[in-house]
Amino acid sequence: MRVRSLLEEDPALISTAFDQIGWNKPAAQYEAYLREQEAGDRPVLVAVVSDAFAGYVTVRWQPEYAPFLEAGIPEIQDLNVLPRYRRRGIGTALMDGAEELVQERSTTVGIGVGMYPDYGNAQRLYVLRGYVPDGRGLTYNGQVLDPMESTVNDDELVLYLTKTLEKRDN
Repeated sequence: MRVRSLLEEDPALISTAFDQIGWNKPAAQYEAYLREQEAGDRPVLVAVVSDAFAGYVTVRWQPEYAPFLEAGIPEIQDLNVLPRYRRRGIGTALMDGAEELVQERSTTVGIGVGMYPDYGNAQRLYVLRGYVPDGRGLTYNGQVLDPMESTVNDDELVLYLTKTLEKRDN
């Protein structure tokens, strides 16, 4: 297994890999990521196993979540590992790489995680890596929910977490 940057030929390959397991992740999403990576706005790390796509993660230097943006906290986003490659350390390797990128610019990193069971593996991974809630509670579409407010438990219901990274000696 190796981790590398997103390449020009990756968007179609990644989209096809997800399509094969019934996940709708169009190539256009990864083409946009490639443009953002080339502009220096969003590095994308891709994990490959025996030259086959296994997963990816991105880092947003200017996240949409206002508390992170205002505090200058880069956000790790969109960690995905194909189910057949899970429990092999690929998510950990991708997170290690993303945290190393963030560490070049910040001593704090943020991440958001969904609340329904499909996010269970990610929830556990982030806690085991030392991420803690940012203290603002649940958000929906990036907005903090008020006490007693009802919502839907879909991909937009997110708990944001942060982690303090070790200071690098440059």
